[in-house]
Amino acid sequence: MLYAILGHDAPNSLTHRLAVRSAHLDRLNALLAEGRLILAGPLPAIDSPDPGPAGFQGSLVVAEFAMLEDARTWANADPYVAAGVYAGVEVYPFRKVLPA
Repeated sequence: MLYAILGHDAPNSLTHRLAVRSAHLDRLNALLAEGRLILAGPLPAIDSPDPGPAGFQGSLVVAEFAMLEDARTWANADPYVAAGVYAGVEVYPFRKVLPA
């Protein structure tokens, strides 16, 4: 099943985000290689594709996991969690409708 993972950035976490970005992307690339990643990306803090020093307010990942607990376990093991980038993470079952 698909799950939407929303990571919410802590205030002033841009420096930490940049420091562990490579490790974060490694995990996403592993999901991609397994054919389980649907989409992933950051949520800019301002209305711009490159928010610069304004940074990000979080991230969205939609990926396939066997069950909700697996998605939560994966999300909570993210380097952004360990580094304090994310103040919190939410995981929701997700049903893709479009594109088919």
